[in-house]
Amino acid sequence: MIKAVIFDMFETLVTLFEGRTYWGENIAEDVGADIDGFRREWHAIEKDRSIGKYTIEEGLEVVLKKLGLYSPEKVDLAASKRIEALNDTFSNIPPETVELLKSLKNRGLKVGIITNTFSDERDMIRSSILMPYIDEALISYEQGLCKPDPALYEKMTRLLDVRPEECLFVGDGGSRELFAARDAGMHPVQCTWFHDRAYEPHIPCPILDEFDHADTQAEVLKYLD
Repeated sequence: MIKAVIFDMFETLVTLFEGRTYWGENIAEDVGADIDGFRREWHAIEKDRSIGKYTIEEGLEVVLKKLGLYSPEKVDLAASKRIEALNDTFSNIPPETVELLKSLKNRGLKVGIITNTFSDERDMIRSSILMPYIDEALISYEQGLCKPDPALYEKMTRLLDVRPEECLFVGDGGSRELFAARDAGMHPVQCTWFHDRAYEPHIPCPILDEFDHADTQAEVLKYLD
C-alpha cells in the first residue's frame, strides 16, 4: 500500500521550459564568452553548485575568472536573468500540479521532494506555492548530496516514517533518479507531461520503457492502489 509520494522538482512538478529560459549558452552570449568554452567550465562545477559549495553568483565568478572575463556587472547580469527565468517557471506552476498535490494530501498521503538544485532554484522552491503541500524537502544544495545518492532516498523514508515499498517516486528520469528509487525499494514512475517542451541541446531523459509512466499529473493517482 502506497503511503507516500516523492517527487522530483524540475520537469516534474514545474518546468524550466516556461516563459523566458536562460541556459548556459545565454549566459555565454551575455558575458561575451565562447559558448562551448563557457559550457565546459560551467558544467565542470555543476556538482559543486548543486551541493552548496558555490552559490550561483560564486560559481559565475569562478568560471568568468577562469575565462578571463570576470566583472561584478557580468555576474549580476547573469544572476538576475536566471531569476527572471525562474520567476516565469514558478509563476506558471500548472494547476494540474497543484491539484495532484491536493489530491494526495486529501487522501492522507505524505508528500516529499528530492531535487538537485542550485542556490537560486532552492530559494524559489522554498518560497513557492507548492511548499504547503510538501511534508519533507531534500534539496541537494542544502543536503550536500545529489541524486542518485542512495542516502537521499533512505533519509526521505526515515523522515516520512514509511518503508521504501510504501513509496511512489515520480520524476522525469534525469540524474538516474528512477533507477536509484528502484534500487532503494520504491515504485518509480516516469512522468512525461513536460517531455515535449524541451529542445536541443536541453533534451530531458529519454522515455525509459522499463518503468511505469504517467503522461499527465492525474495519471499518477492510478499507481496508488
